[in-house]
Amino acid sequence: MDEVAARWARQVAEAELGKALPRRWAHTQGVAARAVEVGQVLGNDRALLTAAAALHDIGYAPRLVKTGFHPLDGARFLRDEHGADERLVRLVANHSFALMEAEERGLRDELASEFPLLQEPMLVDALVYCDMTTTPDGGRTTAEERVAEILGRYGDDSVVGRFIRRAAPEIFAAVGRVDAALAAQPK
Repeated sequence: MDEVAARWARQVAEAELGKALPRRWAHTQGVAARAVEVGQVLGNDRALLTAAAALHDIGYAPRLVKTGFHPLDGARFLRDEHGADERLVRLVANHSFALMEAEERGLRDELASEFPLLQEPMLVDALVYCDMTTTPDGGRTTAEERVAEILGRYGDDSVVGRFIRRAAPEIFAAVGRVDAALAAQPK
């Protein structure tokens, strides 16, 4: 994937989220900005990370909601309406441990069979890092603060609350791995 595709991803995300969900768009812009910074650890996949960051929450766009599970709705939109790159679609479908939330929603088998998780740990971790270190308004935060914010917004007993509590150790581990990779980069 190249920089042209990353620009396309940003345009699609802005078209779907910009006016309809301005706060979600602000978060998306922050996640994409983090991806530009983090991309250095990915080499040739940096544009793919940036595109996935721009599109990770596209499934929240009101016109795209079909199942109510944004990773699945977003991935289907990208595949069916745009014929998007398979790796990009699979990253969007599985961002931030979406399989765990899909399980809470009774959609795990559907998500896993339609959009298998990429077996590219650093790429998957990098997208988790970008999403989970960005506030709903696009600012920077820690993964611990982000998980606490999500729990506060959705509540402990909600589907999202149950998912995020289960996923928190995996989120923190992924963020830690990316922090270590960034620290190892030559200055």
